[in-house]
Amino acid sequence: MGCAPSIHVSQSGVIYCRDSDESNSPHQTTTISQGTATTLHGLFIKTDAADTIPSVIAYQTRHTRTNSHRERRENSGGQMCTEAETQTSCTSVKVSGAEDRLGPMRLSHEPIQVLLVFAKEDSQSDAFWWACERAAFRCNIARTPESALECFLDKHHEIVIIDGRHPRYFEAEAICRMIRATKLSEHTVILAVMPQTPSDQEEPSVLPLLSAGFSRRYLENSSVSACYNELIQLEHGEVRAQFKLRACNAVFTALEQCQEAVEISSEDHVIQYVNPAFEKMMGYHRGELIGKELTELPRSDKNSADLLDTINTCIKKGKEWQGIYFSRRKSGDSIQQYVKITPVVGQGGKIRHFVSIKRPYSDNHRQVHKLSKEEKCCGEHSQSECNSLRHKDRRKESVDVRSISSHSSDAPSLQNRRYSSMARIHSMTIEAPITKVINIINAAQESSPVTVAEALDRVLEILRTTELYSPQLASKEDDPHTNDLVGGLMSDGLRRLSGNEYIFSKSALQNMSQSQLGVPVPLNDIPPSIAELLNEEEQWEFNILELEAATHKRPLSYLGLKIFSAFGVCEFLNCSESTLRLWLQVIETNYHSSNSYHNSTHAADVLHATAYFLRKERVKASLDQLDEVAALLAATVHDVDHPGRTNSFLCNAGSELAILYNDTAVLESHHAALAFQLTVRDSKCNIFKNMERTQFRTLRQAIIDMVLATEMTRHFEHVNKFVNSINKPMSAIEETSSNSEGSDCEGQASIRNSPENRLLIKRMLIKCADVANPCRPLELCIEWAGRISEEYFAQTDEEKRQGLPVVMPVFDRNTCSIPKSQISFIDYFITDMFDAWDAFASLPGLMEHLAENYKYWKNLDEMKCKSLRPPPPP
Repeated sequence: MGCAPSIHVSQSGVIYCRDSDESNSPHQTTTISQGTATTLHGLFIKTDAADTIPSVIAYQTRHTRTNSHRERRENSGGQMCTEAETQTSCTSVKVSGAEDRLGPMRLSHEPIQVLLVFAKEDSQSDAFWWACERAAFRCNIARTPESALECFLDKHHEIVIIDGRHPRYFEAEAICRMIRATKLSEHTVILAVMPQTPSDQEEPSVLPLLSAGFSRRYLENSSVSACYNELIQLEHGEVRAQFKLRACNAVFTALEQCQEAVEISSEDHVIQYVNPAFEKMMGYHRGELIGKELTELPRSDKNSADLLDTINTCIKKGKEWQGIYFSRRKSGDSIQQYVKITPVVGQGGKIRHFVSIKRPYSDNHRQVHKLSKEEKCCGEHSQSECNSLRHKDRRKESVDVRSISSHSSDAPSLQNRRYSSMARIHSMTIEAPITKVINIINAAQESSPVTVAEALDRVLEILRTTELYSPQLASKEDDPHTNDLVGGLMSDGLRRLSGNEYIFSKSALQNMSQSQLGVPVPLNDIPPSIAELLNEEEQWEFNILELEAATHKRPLSYLGLKIFSAFGVCEFLNCSESTLRLWLQVIETNYHSSNSYHNSTHAADVLHATAYFLRKERVKASLDQLDEVAALLAATVHDVDHPGRTNSFLCNAGSELAILYNDTAVLESHHAALAFQLTVRDSKCNIFKNMERTQFRTLRQAIIDMVLATEMTRHFEHVNKFVNSINKPMSAIEETSSNSEGSDCEGQASIRNSPENRLLIKRMLIKCADVANPCRPLELCIEWAGRISEEYFAQTDEEKRQGLPVVMPVFDRNTCSIPKSQISFIDYFITDMFDAWDAFASLPGLMEHLAENYKYWKNLDEMKCKSLRPPPPP
């Protein structure tokens, strides 16, 4: 039988049963009757004495379940918990010592402890016991109010479950109030188990339970799964929240001990907290400050209204402000303070608090003179120690800043302002590349002349902005076409929703049913007229519009079959040609033939350009076959189910797609997601079904990344990264290389073939293929310009009809100048991108077409012609 458990009787008469490792079932308890203790392993004997003596307690600590308890019969229904159920429950057991985060603070905690307060053992108490076992919680059971309180004070449980079904044994509300009266229960979740309400009776109010201190109510249900689900919900809801609140005590302890004055106010500038250092500095007691508005506190006359307005303007925009101003102490004298005010942004981007950190300025000003002393330490300390001291002093010296936005040209204030960003930089937990750049610039400022340091300050201000890659345009009146293109293609709309919202229905997104398309034919059975056109597909001058007419607006299926065959896509995917044909048909079906521009002909045109670029020597040498297949598939699906409206329109209209994708890369996300949905939903057209899982994941990620790269909001980021990471390094190698002209050296190959740069190459490839219309032969360029203009005209008409904001006002069919719009598009988006792509891939033919087309649009504009073609001669 093993060793008997030790029994300890406390002064209050509560009996603790410290069981051995074998004692771990809810049926294993120790009971005392008339002064006699009896222990029966595996069996709980209910006696009259046990029911009538409320001071008797039987609670035990959870241990690992033994094999002898892997089968049991529940009292309520006689259901058997078998070995299989035990194994199933084991799969749900979590690892103890879970971690949470509270801001930058990492929190760890032991397994959750649960106290069950049940006067009598029944199926409900057993269900909670086994649910705790399954959830890897530590569980205790108490039978009386006194033992429940003593056990809680001993163990500090996170969850307390009190049986409120049988008031004749004890009052659940009374036990709850008794536990809540202790300080330890501040962060405890207390659950009331209540009986099911008969269907003919009105459900009782939960207010008495809430008033007693209960957190939640659980209606009687002896299913282990129901109890387990309840415990898991408690853990991930109230318990985790309470755990974080408990951890806040450590944060406030740090604030209380902090030597710097800390003041926390609400978004309405009502003081919510000050620490002892603040009380000491200002002479106020916190009771005199908390609840007061900052405007109610006396300010020194030395604080100009302009400075206060500047501070408020800065912090209300969510930006940090730091500088020096005067405050009046309670005694009436003024104190000069260095202040840093940081807005705390909450859910939804709204400012919830302002945190002010203050130090007497005079104390910190003296720290400035310590730098020269610390610089002398280099001969006495290691270089790293010296650098550490310098960084430490720079953080202190930043208090000399009058204002971050100050641009005073006098040397002392410039020297002080030079350190303005160091406090923020050195407080960062993760050093990003941009942080390293700012650190280097700050270090360079220390030994720079005043004029250079002032220029570097302006550089730092630019680097701290978020729109690093977006050129700054002139006023809207200077070039309305460019401004409208940027507003329509590179933003998510004006975000002004009207009452008449535009919602795309699912039926409207389906252009035609599959039954409307004929069965695709094999490559060898393509009609001769179409086959003859496809023979020219390797040429840049290939006329996609002729193929559109010959295939009755089905160019994508035919051209895709030809190009995919040339690149061995079926062999790579390990799929049959018939599967590929069906897939191409499904994708083409989901392009809208009603769109003048974003239809399957555009997709076929982008596919053709992609294949043309992939055949270029330097591109081919940079990518492997998976990259090539990903590029071809991405080009095919990159605009599938395009509704003929821009992202800005969808966001302004509150469309289903905009809501689904949170107004971020709405169409591009939809194209990528729908492409895979259409592919995998039917095995007959699933071209990925035979791929190995890891390879499919890699291919899928590459396709998604390329489709998302076609979104215009990150256009300049992609182009600038390509230029700085690939063009410039390769050009520098060419200038210093002794190799013959036109050959690639090993240095260039290493640049091209790095994983990061291959990603940039693929993004640049599909971006150029997507907007290559201005680089096509003139007649094709004119046709595409007319098609995209018509689509924009239709969007403007729709916006006016629906009462939505007009995101591109110049695209009014009655007033728009198409030549001007093309000139703006080429100047702003096309020229730099294709210059960079040409420098990499060598595309002289495309650049000649681009120059010719640009000249054509310029001539029309000079003629004051607003149409696609010049007017006929008189």
